[in-house]
Amino acid sequence: MVIPVHNEETHLGRALAAVSAAADALQDRQPDTEIAIVVVLDSCTDSSGAVAARFAAADRRITLLSVVFRSVGRSRRAGINLLLTGRLLERVGAVLPLATERVWLANTDADSCVPENWLLRQMELADRGADAVLGTVEPDPAGMDSELLRRWHVRHPLGEDHSHVYGANFGVRASAYVHAGGFPRQRSQEDRALAARLRRYGYRIASTDTVRVLTSGRTEARAPQGFGAYLLALGMESAVAFER
Repeated sequence: MVIPVHNEETHLGRALAAVSAAADALQDRQPDTEIAIVVVLDSCTDSSGAVAARFAAADRRITLLSVVFRSVGRSRRAGINLLLTGRLLERVGAVLPLATERVWLANTDADSCVPENWLLRQMELADRGADAVLGTVEPDPAGMDSELLRRWHVRHPLGEDHSHVYGANFGVRASAYVHAGGFPRQRSQEDRALAARLRRYGYRIASTDTVRVLTSGRTEARAPQGFGAYLLALGMESAVAFER
């Protein structure tokens, strides 16, 4: 599991608590499953590192990786590259070398809160043949303008077989990830680029609303053309476009 972080001290604690709970739920059901969580601290100048360190001290599945990219694509890629070297999985007892078709790479964001069944459901879909799982996200209404939230729901109906791609809710089989070239080294939209490659190579993708992730509704973007930037642009559109 990989979580890129850039100055997320406000949200990171909740995000890490949620992924830890999802990991616990999976291991309670499947005790032999090995889990490693890589928190990629990218150019953080706030207290994100201290927050992450507290969680890592309490949960041996969590490892911190510090980088200076200012790029979510490079951060995701670096975290996954570290996982696929086997060093982190070796720490938790996995047998090396890795058989990448049996490794699942779950991705979320530091301002997001995954549901407890997040990993369990991804594993269920993977066992049914999915090579990637694209989940939905929903902006956190706390502190968010109600009109902006309404506009978002108008544009993003939630349901199965949806057309959306979010790095905050993206799982992929490692063998498919490697064959498709991984997350590109982009500052934004790396999730869409990888999903497009997976489709081009003919991999089986499950787009589902059964593991919806709650994400920040802020409009102060961390990545250009990222989710926050999209919400800001959505709020600036003419109200006529959202009349019912």
